[in-house]
Amino acid sequence: MTELLSKLQGQILSQQVRLYACCARLQAQTDNEALHDLRIALRKLRSLLRPLRRQALCAQLEQAAAALGELSGPLRDLEVLAGELQRLDHADLARQRRMQLAAGYARLLDSLALQRLFILLDDWPDNCREALRKGEWQVGRKRVRKYLAKQVRQLATALRDPAHDRHRLRLLIKRLRYCAEAYPRHSDLSASALSGLRQAQGALGDWHDHLQWLARLPSEPDLQPCTALWQLQLDEAEQQADQALQALCKHFPEETE
Repeated sequence: MTELLSKLQGQILSQQVRLYACCARLQAQTDNEALHDLRIALRKLRSLLRPLRRQALCAQLEQAAAALGELSGPLRDLEVLAGELQRLDHADLARQRRMQLAAGYARLLDSLALQRLFILLDDWPDNCREALRKGEWQVGRKRVRKYLAKQVRQLATALRDPAHDRHRLRLLIKRLRYCAEAYPRHSDLSASALSGLRQAQGALGDWHDHLQWLARLPSEPDLQPCTALWQLQLDEAEQQADQALQALCKHFPEETE
């Protein structure tokens, strides 16, 4: 077994255990961070697998994790909104959203996406051994380094695009940051560059949250009392996000011919 695959199997097992624990917490509704922690585990799982997607086993498992991430995204958005409403002392509005969450948790736990992911995770060790036996395991450290280098180039270019899309930049930053954290020995990013990525991601996340809340107004008019504050905070979040993105440029210079 290759060194990369051996370590990969251990990390995937760790995330599998974490996912099972998060589902148990969701089922029992013991705390408010279970779904958040489940999505972190999914994110780490995908970050481990994404650079290796030329390997069929990795692609299949990464796609299953992505499907569950997409399914759980709106629930997490609703959790964040409920927390914001509680913070603003709109207790009744927060309570209504939390009632929706309870039903959403149940649907997520019964979903085919979750069942498929756990089946693939359970089969992963045997499938890997079979791929090795047949000589079908074709990826290694060079593939990870190549993927990380590509993500760095894409981010450097996107940061300097005059018509930059904050949504795309947020996605590029998340992909690069989490992959670099998943494979620290294969990343050339400095500690200050990683810190800059975290700061930019946080600023863009704040901007994204306010944008999503304001987008709910047409279908959820009971949120109207929050409009003026959220619009003001959105404008501030845009400025902070753009400042954080500008600061990233020094860590990710454009390549010269």
